[in-house]
Amino acid sequence: MIKRISQILFVIAIAVLLVSCKNTKQKLQEYVVTYNKSIAPSFRADNVTLTTARGYINDDKIELRFETNLEQNEAHKSAAVISFPKLIKLMIDKDQIPRQLIEEGVQFDVYFLANDNTVLDKEVLTGESLKDFLK
Repeated sequence: MIKRISQILFVIAIAVLLVSCKNTKQKLQEYVVTYNKSIAPSFRADNVTLTTARGYINDDKIELRFETNLEQNEAHKSAAVISFPKLIKLMIDKDQIPRQLIEEGVQFDVYFLANDNTVLDKEVLTGESLKDFLK
């Protein structure tokens, strides 16, 4: 009798565990909401005036945008190519960009934009590029 009850409880526990697990698309959506509500309002970095996240569930992709007060010119573009990857690495280390999502196949397109919304630098984070990026 006790063995039978234990088996039933085990099956129920496994069923609850499976139901509570989130799939990648749910995690993607949850990350975008959390980023825009919690991370973006308090985000501070040199020259960054605004940051936002946008999710593309069907493409397993997240777009992060960092708007700056910098003018579009070669000097700012050259500086961005050096400083922007450092900022992204710091965000990965702080789990503001979660490795787990990248390792599950979510692509992050990360843009560093000038004050006229033109691209100063763009980085694409995938499972493959993450290894090279974090060196």
